Amino acid sequence: MSAASQALAARIPDAQVKTAFGQTTAHVPLHAWSEAARHARDELGCAQFDWLGVEDAGRPGAVGQRHAVLLHVLDPDTKDGVLLRTELGPDDVLPSVAAQWAGAAWHEREAAEMFGIALAEGEPAHLLLPDGFSGHPLRKDFVLASRVVRPWPGRLEPGEDGTSAPSRRRTAPPGVPDPSWGPRYERSEEDTRD
Repeated sequence: MSAASQALAARIPDAQVKTAFGQTTAHVPLHAWSEAARHARDELGCAQFDWLGVEDAGRPGAVGQRHAVLLHVLDPDTKDGVLLRTELGPDDVLPSVAAQWAGAAWHEREAAEMFGIALAEGEPAHLLLPDGFSGHPLRKDFVLASRVVRPWPGRLEPGEDGTSAPSRRRTAPPGVPDPSWGPRYERSEEDTRD
């Protein structure tokens, strides 16, 4: 990130500026989120919206309890930008920045639907998921049932004959819950062919 972007981040009110891996971020408290966004647009000239994203920042045992929201905006003339970051707890509501950048509305709706974040304007209509879908698929605690119902169709590991336990403990891929969860699937002859 350029020195100009670092200078922009340093001018955000109530922000703690941190640089890691070449990326400078202005960390702002949730109550200052809207004001920091307005300041970036009006005072710093960052009139171009780039993206808004969410990270499930939960720690083991507290997954889905804390989210980080990131906003990247640019100065259209210099192409220098600023990255704003705030954190939400399980009961916090994200103030909208769509009044500053209309394109942010879509990103905020996606965050609400995929991560379960509460928005200030209430529950949005479904954007990406079908009606009746339950859960938030981008959270770490969302169970990827397709990985449980049908096992990997590839070759067996050395030492596995399909009936006995594997010779070493196999780790489950991300998103796969405890083996006792969900329906059982019996391998057929067709699944065990090479």
